[in-house]
Amino acid sequence: MRESMEIYPGTAAERAMKLQEVLLRATSGKIKWWQAAELIGISERQMRRWRKRLEEQGPQGLLDGRRRKPSSRRVAKAQAEEVLSLYRDKYFDLNVRHFHEKLGEEHQIRLSYTWVKQALQAAGLVKRKARRGVHRERRPLPGMMLHIDGSDHQWFQDERRHDLIVILDDATSEIYYAQLAEEETTATVMAGLRAVIERKGLFCSLYSDRGAHFWRTPKSGGKVDYERPTQVGRAMKELGVQMIPSYSPQARGRSERNFSTWQGRLPQELRLREIRTLEGANKFLNEHYVAEFNRRFQVPAAQRGTAFISCRHRNLGMIFTQRFERTVDRDNTVSFYNVIMQLERAEWRPTLAGCKVIIHQHLDQTLTLMIAGHRVGHYSAEGKLLTPLTKKQIKEVEKALGGKVQKQTFPLNLQIPQTTRDSHFPTASSTTS
Repeated sequence: MRESMEIYPGTAAERAMKLQEVLLRATSGKIKWWQAAELIGISERQMRRWRKRLEEQGPQGLLDGRRRKPSSRRVAKAQAEEVLSLYRDKYFDLNVRHFHEKLGEEHQIRLSYTWVKQALQAAGLVKRKARRGVHRERRPLPGMMLHIDGSDHQWFQDERRHDLIVILDDATSEIYYAQLAEEETTATVMAGLRAVIERKGLFCSLYSDRGAHFWRTPKSGGKVDYERPTQVGRAMKELGVQMIPSYSPQARGRSERNFSTWQGRLPQELRLREIRTLEGANKFLNEHYVAEFNRRFQVPAAQRGTAFISCRHRNLGMIFTQRFERTVDRDNTVSFYNVIMQLERAEWRPTLAGCKVIIHQHLDQTLTLMIAGHRVGHYSAEGKLLTPLTKKQIKEVEKALGGKVQKQTFPLNLQIPQTTRDSHFPTASSTTS
């Protein structure tokens, strides 16, 4: 018995010895067979089987007969070596889940995820990870809350760094928008939000960090100022979308975990496809990767239906603009960041000098000038007039101004305040003095 136990682990040998001791006590009549079954923790029927094996085979029959036989599901040595070789030579920077998918898709190797993970860990190719904690409950319907965030990373695995801007749904983790940009800015964020609204409709709320293009924070690390919205905040307010600020990375854990998945997959996919340019990467995201990502990681919503609503009657082209206030100069021009735009001469008055004008900077960098809610010019980024005013538009401006300069209700919540050099009229302080 002791010689045969040498090939068994210590726990198995110890169990067999305890089992033998209890059976011998029952055989000698010191305890009942049902008591022996309770001591071992098995049923009386199983005890009868053990008793029969002891009588027919002796103590040797108490050992596990499977120990000397290889498993029928055992992975062949050659296939195991192939898996480890593929990871070392080609897929060295993929996580275990990503590598397991590639084995089935690219190499037709069908193995369980657990076996692949344990094999890579045993070979020292990947590290063991701690278990994840409990996560916040999701919103029940798509469109109730969207997450928006940007991740600065070396997506092309070289010295270049870019921001990946992602918009995802809290209820399902479905990716609605994902694009690489040189930098996360007000314009790139607005472009993503407009694309989602045009495709899906208006949503209820937007969850974001406290970046400067989302919120104003008077004190660093402090609470946001709800009374002074940014350009993005103003656009969301016009659309009736509630903005929710995040005060820690842990609070926006869903988007943080999402970016961890992106960083563990997208750079490797770009490397395997030899994509090295921003344009090529965004084309790959739009045409292939986002759909594949959603297929793997999207989850069903808790309830049927959707919280998205139609937005067909809203002028998104004017809502998703950056707005700045200026004053028409004496020569009937408007200056904007070293760009001078000449306003068209009006028939009802020789000049618009002194009028307050709101400049709408579109996502394509063109500029629309508005006075009293009416358009007075559409210009290129270089200041060239693109679309002359029609007679109807001229009459609308004339009617709004009444042929004279009217006091405006501006400024709105704009990011660049008016300066004194923007107007040739005397200020209130100089008049009183």
